[in-house]
Amino acid sequence: MTELEFLRLAEEIAREAGDMLLAKRPTMSGEIETKSSPTDVVTALDKASEELIRERILAARPADRILGEEGGEEPGESDVRWIVDPIDGTVNFLYGLPDWAVSIAVEVRGEIVAGVVNVAPRGEVFTAARGHGAWLGPQRLRCNTGVPLSQALVSTGFGYDKNRRAVQGEVVAQVLPRVRDIRRGGSCAVDLCSLAAGRVDAYYERGINHWDFAAAGLVATESGARLAGLNGRPVSPDYALCAAPGLFEELHDLLVPLNPERDA
Repeated sequence: MTELEFLRLAEEIAREAGDMLLAKRPTMSGEIETKSSPTDVVTALDKASEELIRERILAARPADRILGEEGGEEPGESDVRWIVDPIDGTVNFLYGLPDWAVSIAVEVRGEIVAGVVNVAPRGEVFTAARGHGAWLGPQRLRCNTGVPLSQALVSTGFGYDKNRRAVQGEVVAQVLPRVRDIRRGGSCAVDLCSLAAGRVDAYYERGINHWDFAAAGLVATESGARLAGLNGRPVSPDYALCAAPGLFEELHDLLVPLNPERDA
């Protein structure tokens, strides 16, 4: 399959999962479990969404591998791996806030070639294929360029562990006076797509997982942004920083002396 064929299949599946979630969204009294901490929640619909996505992928591509947030790694015989976040922004989903998404990426021999982020409550489907640009429906996306750090609207997020949050609070206290303002939306995937669409200028966060940024990261980079870790390292759960070239370096040089990867 080509990048665009993978993208079409991923979009079809992400739309179906998003429609299911919109129809069945629970209230706070629904079936809720916790994962890494009491604030890190998972609902029955996280699992149902991932099951639906896995079934659709394997029906179309039975030899492919799948990495999902809830179900872990499913082995396969091909060199294609699907990276799935069935609901990125589960707390938002649970509270009825609109910033949550179904995220599906396709990785071929270790490189992301297609990604879809369906922000279902907003009716927005962000797509990207390697070398084909980033799109919101028919609109091609370009991240904001030429924005100095002092005028940048910066998005970030916070972890679930209280000690990590303490460090993140110290970091954001140092960043806030140096930028236009800070936004905290609650979904890495939505934040990166918002950057691609020019709704924020930069994004940084510690502790996001591969399924959080795989699809949205391609949307961001295909919009012209740079996505990486600190000190020349690739983006990873250790750190993610994203912005247009120029602003990326300014924000990077502000963050590094703050030692944002440290433990409390």
